[in-house]
Amino acid sequence: MHTRELGKSKLSVSALGLGCMSMSGGYGAGGDRQAMISVIRGAVERGITFFDTAQNYGPFANEALVGEALAPFRGQVVIATKFGFRYEDAGSGPKNVGLSSRPEYIKQGVEGSLKRLRVDSIDLFYQHRVDPDVPIEDVAGAVKDLIQAGKVKHFGMSEAAARTIRRAHAVQPVTAVQSEYSLWWRRPEEEVLSTLEDLGIGFVPYSPLGKGFLTGRIGQNTTFAATDIRSRIPRFSPEAMKANQALVDVIAAVAKQKQATSAQIALAWLLAQKPWIVPIPGTTKLERVEENIGATDVELTPDDLVQINASAARIAVQGERYPEELERLTYR
Repeated sequence: MHTRELGKSKLSVSALGLGCMSMSGGYGAGGDRQAMISVIRGAVERGITFFDTAQNYGPFANEALVGEALAPFRGQVVIATKFGFRYEDAGSGPKNVGLSSRPEYIKQGVEGSLKRLRVDSIDLFYQHRVDPDVPIEDVAGAVKDLIQAGKVKHFGMSEAAARTIRRAHAVQPVTAVQSEYSLWWRRPEEEVLSTLEDLGIGFVPYSPLGKGFLTGRIGQNTTFAATDIRSRIPRFSPEAMKANQALVDVIAAVAKQKQATSAQIALAWLLAQKPWIVPIPGTTKLERVEENIGATDVELTPDDLVQINASAARIAVQGERYPEELERLTYR
């Protein structure tokens, strides 16, 4: 497995990470716990050293899963988690009741993350979503305190606007920004990527396979369980998927030329954008981990990239990427 450095941070990780959210739900029911532990450990054995989780996945269940799975590999892997939501006991377990990045809440929450992840220090601690009620300077200051206390090593942000990233970075250097980015969601190209390059910050695209759509394994006749977030996303309506198939066809044509899979081409395209980009495709299957790793050996020439970009530019992707209430939490 090739490695990459996230910006100028000296934080070196595998060129491809593993997003662990779906192992605890989000895209329908999560996987069997022991099976998911085997997938995570199998990813380590195949060279992946970068694992992504969050307090909000579960909530808390995914951190505990990742912590147990990676316990035998302390010092060999980088674990990223996220803060920024507030929880209350709903009787059946903790429930997300909205944003909270108050400094005291961040510092209280990190203790739980440390225990669940079974670590003494969190490698990369992202603000999950920008909290409009808390100045970003206060958030960055709280994480700076945690870094000085040895409880956190690196500060990250997720789905933040370029101006907010700059303000935070002035207080505590940001190591990585995580946002959705793929051939069917390219908003980071408008301002964020140039800001990160200017500041020396790494970029971690989530949903690099378009929540599965770019693999070619989902079509207009695909249905999603009520517990699958895609059942509420406009971009996954039958009409939108029918229209967006044109982009999948572009990727599939390149995949055929390269004797690769569509997933590998979509990931290789991302890897070719910048040397400090590290995608984190999620899966619950080890065979998909192996397939995704194969993307790091796919070489897209400058001509290939021109061809892909020109073909993609002729396609107007249909449907919003999130329901309105979730999209409101982004790019602030």
